[in-house]
Amino acid sequence: QVQLVESGGGSVQAGGSLRLSCTPSGFTENLYSMAWFRQTLTNKREGVAVIHSDDYIVYSDSVKGRFTISRDKVKRTLHLQMNSLKPEDSSIYYCAASAGWQRLAPADYKYWGQGTQVTVSS
Repeated sequence: QVQLVESGGGSVQAGGSLRLSCTPSGFTENLYSMAWFRQTLTNKREGVAVIHSDDYIVYSDSVKGRFTISRDKVKRTLHLQMNSLKPEDSSIYYCAASAGWQRLAPADYKYWGQGTQVTVSS
């Protein structure tokens, strides 16, 4: 059973920074796409960033230039460095993973973490 555990969420003032982490366990395949999603006001999951199984990175337009996704190749731990945070970034952030190449779309991901809350105040 693959498990993903997020950490690093919290409360921060607008303009501040947070670093999220996602620690996986139970991977049985060598190559995975790993992504960050966040929950919108309409309770849909919005793609934030993905590292594909070939290490190609894609960001959503709303976070490009402010957020950086990275992955520890040895531990397979996923990170999201969030800078210049805005109140509209407030959300529950979810880590997701699937074997092989996947799009930045919720339906493409088989495994999900429990989420970590990010609150940005003005």
